[in-house]
Order: sequence, then C-alpha cells, then structure tokens
Amino acid sequence: MSFRLRDKRNTQDDPLDEHIVNILTNGLKDAVCQKSSGPLISPDLTVYRPDLCDNVSSEILRVDTARIVAIEVKKLERSATGEVGRPTGMDYNTTPPCGTVRVYDADDSPLDIRGFYLFVIQENVSDKEYIISALALCDGNILNEDFDLYLKITSQREKEIGLGTYGNGANRNRPMLIFSNPLGASELDHSATLINGDASANADPRLQLVYRLIRTASAGEQREFFAYRQASHVLRDRPEQVLTDPFPQPASRVSATQARGKFRLPIRPTKR
Repeated sequence: MSFRLRDKRNTQDDPLDEHIVNILTNGLKDAVCQKSSGPLISPDLTVYRPDLCDNVSSEILRVDTARIVAIEVKKLERSATGEVGRPTGMDYNTTPPCGTVRVYDADDSPLDIRGFYLFVIQENVSDKEYIISALALCDGNILNEDFDLYLKITSQREKEIGLGTYGNGANRNRPMLIFSNPLGASELDHSATLINGDASANADPRLQLVYRLIRTASAGEQREFFAYRQASHVLRDRPEQVLTDPFPQPASRVSATQARGKFRLPIRPTKR
C-alpha cells in the first residue's frame, strides 16, 4: 500500500521518520512514541510505557523491552536493477549501532536502554507517493553488542583548531562508521521481519518463526537470533531455517582507507 510524504525541509529532515512516528502514535494503546527533539540526535525515536518506567530502577529499564525501547530508522533505496542499496554495509555516521543505547531521563541523567534498528527500503512510485518494499526491525545486538565501543564513539571529542596557514581551520574528528545492512541478505528482502535476540515472540500467535540467524563473533563464539513474520503471511507448514552469517560482507576488507581520486589533465609540463 502506498503512502504520501511531505517534502524535505533540509538535508537533516526526514519525513519518513515523521510518518513512522505518526503510525505508532495512532496505533499504540498503552504506550507513547516520542521522536527525537532535533536533527543529529540518536536514537530517532523511543517507544515506552510511562506508567511502567516511572519509579523503576535503571537496571530494569536497561533490559526490559516491554517497558521501553529505542528505535533508529535506517532508510535504503533500490538500484535501477532492483538490488538493495549498500548491501555489504551502510554508513552509521557518528553513532555505531548497538543493542544498548544511551538516552537521558527527566533529570538529564544517563539512561541506558535496549536499541533496535528499523531498516526500510523506500521506493518512489509517483509524485510524493511511496511504498516500503522491504522492512526489518532488528535487535541492535545482531549488529553490535559492544556498548563500550558505542560510548567511546559517542562521547565528547576534542576538536583540533588553529589549523592551516592562517590558523582558522578546524578538524572535527568526526568518525564515520560502516556496519552490516541486514536487508543485504536476500532472505530478508521483499518482506517484513522482526529479528529478536530472544524467543519471547514465540508466545505471540500473530507471529511465526521463519529463521534462526547465527552470527559468529570476532572471537569465534556464536550468537543466535530469531526472525519472525506475520503468521498470516507465512505458509502454515513452512519449516524454519537456519541462516549462518547471512549478512553480506565487503569483497575487500582492508584497514587502509581509499585514497582520494586523482584529477588528471591532458598536459605534460617539463620535468625537472
């Protein structure tokens, strides 16, 4: 089903986030969906039950997704040939993905809560009319569970100033990160999937388990995740499948960054 989006107001503005917040706000019955207060703030939104969050310890809120969860929206496009954009990895700008993210409570104290990532492929079908041709709501732990890395990257950084001949240059030391794109896995394309780190969704009759996803950590140990789809959209006798490390990886994985491109001119000055 297609939907309309307003025009973007600036480069940081994203009407899709606003559209998602409106859907959740209208659909939630005992919970609140709150959008980030401005651009360059992560996560994009949180969903929480106020009555279940007040007067509860931060240790409980850190792990209980029935009380509060953060959601970061990652929008993708398709190529002219129908392939998913950036299948082997996508940019996460200055904030790495993580299964735990940091927000702040009413007293401006840090509050760490579970993080999920909503990957969507948005396709334009006519003027301001769009469709979502693939969607995956993923437990952030399937992308990264290193909270220390998350805090290191998102903490305040020292900006180098006084650079250049005239001393008015600055280096923001702004990290750019690349992590997995789950929709790069063909099994998750052209569908709507929930990927969770525990099997609690098994108790919901509206959902059916379709995949067990295995990710191999850098130290060799394995993590198991569970992929669900709306039961009415899945064949009743469809057996669940196991996908081991299904996310595509870059063909070339080297530590050095790519050099700047060369601007070539068709001239041959005298060589000294």
